[in-house]
Parts: sequence; structure tokens; C-alpha cells
Amino acid sequence: MPVLPDCPGRRSKRAAAPASGPLSFRRGWLFALAAAILLLTLCFGPLGEQTAIECWFAICILAGLVLFFTAASGRPAFGIVAGCLPMLVLVVAASLKFRYLSTPLLAPDLIYYFNAEIVKTLSRYPLLVTAIVAALILIPLLLIAAWRGDRKPAARWQTRLARAGGVLAAAAILAIAMNPDGPFAAVHDKGMWLAMNDRSYISDFIVSIRSTHASEPPFRSADATLDDWLHLPAAPPADPHRAPDIVAVLEESTFDPRMLTACGSRLCDARMFHADSDTIAHGWLDVHTWGGGTWTSEFAFLTGLPHIVFGPAGIYAPFNLAPRIRFTLPRLLRADGYRTVAIYPTDGDFMNGRDAYADYGFDAFYGGEQLGLGWESTDADLVRAFRRVFAEEKRKADGKPVFLFMLTLHQHGPHMTPLHELPPPYNQPLFPDKLAPGNKPLDDWLNLNLANYLQRLSMSDAAMTQLETLLRTDDRPVLLLHFGDHQPSFDGAINALAKSVPPEVADPQYVTYYMLKGFNLPVRRENYPVLDIAYLGSLLLDAANLPRNPFFVANTLLRDRCGGHDLDCRNAALRESYRAWVFGRLDDLK
Repeated sequence: MPVLPDCPGRRSKRAAAPASGPLSFRRGWLFALAAAILLLTLCFGPLGEQTAIECWFAICILAGLVLFFTAASGRPAFGIVAGCLPMLVLVVAASLKFRYLSTPLLAPDLIYYFNAEIVKTLSRYPLLVTAIVAALILIPLLLIAAWRGDRKPAARWQTRLARAGGVLAAAAILAIAMNPDGPFAAVHDKGMWLAMNDRSYISDFIVSIRSTHASEPPFRSADATLDDWLHLPAAPPADPHRAPDIVAVLEESTFDPRMLTACGSRLCDARMFHADSDTIAHGWLDVHTWGGGTWTSEFAFLTGLPHIVFGPAGIYAPFNLAPRIRFTLPRLLRADGYRTVAIYPTDGDFMNGRDAYADYGFDAFYGGEQLGLGWESTDADLVRAFRRVFAEEKRKADGKPVFLFMLTLHQHGPHMTPLHELPPPYNQPLFPDKLAPGNKPLDDWLNLNLANYLQRLSMSDAAMTQLETLLRTDDRPVLLLHFGDHQPSFDGAINALAKSVPPEVADPQYVTYYMLKGFNLPVRRENYPVLDIAYLGSLLLDAANLPRNPFFVANTLLRDRCGGHDLDCRNAALRESYRAWVFGRLDDLK
């Protein structure tokens, strides 16, 4: 009997039978692999976030990605793999970066660190190079295998409609999660400094996306003329032949520990915090970062602007703000006849230091690699480097005054050297007893961190005495400014210590110290018990009696009118007029 062909529209029983054999087995393994990848991503991604709301935020992001790729491709196993891989790769990359560099992977890293220097940095970490090479090979192969091994989507209109609905649902989930004012507003409101230091790798990366672009502070142009920002009170004429050398020292993670109510020991007292007959001004210094972010304090000192007025991206000031600021202290001093010099204790590529300092207006830059300095260098090491550089640069200046800005590093955290490795009397708990009736003694962790801090402070104090002695014997007048960039964090434990500060201090967490002295010149005293770090430049210009450009005229006027305060100035209208003048009329941000 002849075999009849199948009728159109009718399938044979053999064709209708479910797939079996090698193809079914292969698809089973593919779905098992997809399920394993999904489980890994959940465990090390969303479930690894530090808070519950961040966990749910990451789950929504993962669900949106998986649903989008599944609906768009029509291939369920491929959709799971393609949706999970971006998050899984992010978590692995962020974990590796945190292990080696103590900060998670953030979106701006992909912009600011993607250059030739990253190759040199990565070459020091073979495991990172191996992980990158493996990812570049395995991820495309995995996606190709998932695509080819998964079943093709049906061509029916019902299936296409369902897929379109899935894409729209995925877009809605992602839009709700990414809305800064939506149910995850608390995640989006996380400060950038916290995002740079905790281990919520997914939410940290996503909320940092908005930090890739620095925005101009909002202002109304009409406010610029509400106050006079042009005219300073008359000052005595300056002698251009006796302009003082200026030395500024940023003391890493340094504050006056006497502000801690627990720190009543004589070891908490250091000479560098005490005024003497050479002191022009000293007191509490308001800063704009805590626990780290030294480069933001550099920015505020050198530009007279708080980085936070530029939004979350301001924390990357050496990359995105330094090239755009028109008015800086080094540029003004150079216009006033100074040779401007910077000593940077780490490699010049760290946080874009070499390029940023050129943008700020320094004539000469000495990185740690040039001076034999590094993360273990003490303040005494810096003073020795200063002695050599200062003498060399004064010769190059050929009679012109020199402005030299130097950063110390030894007080940088962590403060965890075991007590038995510290010299006496720091080799034992310094605060083992109750501090007052009803108070508990400091725990081992705080005793360890405070002992480390105070031991390093004693070294800074001795080095500062050496520096003062050196400058007193210089052949021309000298101004010496030293100040703390931020408080150390002691891994957050410092906030458990009560602090005693004047009521003028807006936030005890964001205060350090400043000291300005003059040698071999008449001392004209200034009285700012609390001073914002953004005013240190104009304070130096006052002490040196130097001409200033329109920005530093306005900066000086705001300093005096707000009594040393900036962001917390009680006259909000005055502060708004100043911002409108600086950014609207002077176009300080190019």
C-alpha cells in the first residue's frame, strides 16, 4: 500500500511527538546550568547587599533584566543566563576590586580609570588579569551556547504579544527601581562616600551612575547683584620684593583628639595644635568629607569651593572638576609672581594627581615615585623630602617667592598595628578605665585605633616642629599653614566616641583643625574660631597681603560676612548671591 503524504495543516504523529534523545538531554543540562547561574547570582548579588532595602532593590533589577532578555529573545534559558551575567560579573569585579583596592567597582571607574595607567596597575595583580581574560573568553562562549542550545520561540501572534508584554513589564520594573523618588529612594539617596566604602556592590554601582557628570550648582542670575562682590576694604600696600614664601601642609586624617571627651590623657595633647607668638590664625576647620576623600579637601583648599555643591560627581573632583575650574589659588599666586610646587607622597597617577595638579596651576609636581615616598612614609620622611625640594625650587625661582603644597600620609588608616608593635607608652591600652561614673571603658578596638592614632600624631608633631625650625631660619619671610583634611573613621567606630566642640561647629563629624603661622614678618592676627576649608586660600592671601582676582575677592567677602562659615552660613540669601556671582558672572566652572 502506498504511503500517503501528510495533508497540509496536519502533522504526522512522529512530528508531534515530544523531543527526546540527545536534544532533550542537552536542553535539560542547559536549564540546569541557567538555574545554577541564577542561584549563584542571587546568593552573591542581591542577598549579599548590606541592607534589606538594598537587597530588594537588587532583586528588582535582576528580575527586570531576566524578564527583559527572556521576553526579547523568546528563549527562557538564554534569558536567565543573559539577565544574570551582567550582575554576576559586576559582583565578581567589585569583590576583586574591594579586595585589592579597598573600594568597590563604581560606574565612574569605567570612565576615569579606563586609560593606559590601568594596564600598569593591573599588571601588579595577576589574579585580576586572569579573571579578566577568563571573563572575556567564557562569557561570549556561554551566551552563544545558551542561544543555540535553547528552543526557538514560536511564531504565533499570541506568543509575540506575550513577549511584547514581557518586555514592557521588564521596562516598568526597571523604571520603578531606578526612580530616585520611588520606593527605593533611600537607596538612591546613599552618599557617594558611603558607596565608595561599603559592600553593597550592586546598589553602589547603580547609584554611582549619576556621579559620572558634575553639574553646576543651581542659581538665579538676578541674585548675583544683590550684594557687592567687587570691593574689599583698603589694605596696606604690599612690598613685592618681600612677598613671603608660602608652605601649606595637608595633614592626612589629622584632628585635635582633645575634642574626644574620652581623650583626657596628656598623650592627647600635641604642640602643633597650640598657638604661640607666631600664630596668625588657628581653630576648628569645617571640612566636607569624613573618613577619607583627601582629594576633595585638596580641591576645596586649592579652588575655594566645596566639592559637594557640584552634586554626587563632585567626589571625583580631580577627574571631572580640576580641568574645568577657572580660578584657583596656585594660578593666582603664579600671577602674583610665585613659583608653585606640589609634593605628592604617592605615585603621581593616584587619583589623577599629576594631571589634576597641572590643571590647578602648579609649575612643578613631585610624585612619590620621584622622591622615594609611599604609603609607609612618615611625616619625618616628608620633611626630609621637603628640605631638598624647597631648596631646589628656591634656586629655580631665582629670587621669586615660592608656594609649596605638601601632603602627609602616615596618619592614613587603618590604625590597626598591634599594640605590642608600638613603642611605649602606646604599646598598651591607653583608656582601660571608666571615663566617668556610669560610662563604660573603651573597648579593645577603640583602644587599638586610638593608640595607633596618638602614636602617629606624636610623630607628626615632632616633624612639624622640625619644619618650623627649618622655616624660621629661611632667608625670607615665610607663611606656614597646616590643616587636617578629615577625621579618620576607625572603621566607623570613632562615631561611638562623644565629642566636645563649640556650638559654632555645625557637625562634629566634619571638623578638624587649622594653624597658620608667620615667620620673619609682622603678624596680623585673624580670629576665626571656626573656618570653612574653602576659605583657607583667601586667609593666606590676607596674611601675605597679596593682590587677588575677582573670585578670591568674593571669597574673602563671603568669609567675613558669614564669619568663617560657608555651607552653613546663616544668611542663605547671601550665600545664594555669592553662588550666582561665582558661577553666573565669573563663570568659574567652564
